[in-house]
Amino acid sequence: MKLYEKTLSVKPIYDGRIIHAHVDDVELENGTVTKREVVDHPGGVSVAVLTGKDELIFVRQFRYPYKKVLLELPAGKLEPGEDPFEAVKREQLEETGTRGDNYISLGEVYPTPGYCGEIIRLWACRAAEGQQELSLDEDEFLDTERIPLNRAVEMVCNNEIPDAKTQIGILKTAFLVKNGLI
Repeated sequence: MKLYEKTLSVKPIYDGRIIHAHVDDVELENGTVTKREVVDHPGGVSVAVLTGKDELIFVRQFRYPYKKVLLELPAGKLEPGEDPFEAVKREQLEETGTRGDNYISLGEVYPTPGYCGEIIRLWACRAAEGQQELSLDEDEFLDTERIPLNRAVEMVCNNEIPDAKTQIGILKTAFLVKNGLI
């Protein structure tokens, strides 16, 4: 089939708590056999939480692979068998202390399709009235911050926010607000 790669064999090379890696032998459409290194990930969720003042609620947290503190929309990984919509509501409450009204799906993102099967499902919502305390995992440390949506869009355009899911969530939410959809 055109553009399709047929899997010939799968060799597991790492089985971790979150990710699993394998090296596959594949046949290309022209009959050539080559290898593909693949990371399997359970997937994740992220939410653009918009306040009544059109501010987005962000989290700042240290991201070990980059050795940096990053500004991101609230997000988290899916637990085995967990419904993505329930996961996004759980992550929102844990990381921002808010619940949402009028959730709108922003679709799916494939952050690194060259070697990883992770899919991040995105939503936007308006923050419901009331705030609760954060309920972070015992190994999770973060600060929350509210930034006006227009400023967040500028930050994306000025390369101040390198995280892909956050950029997409901001820009899609700005589109919804501009068009009166949220």
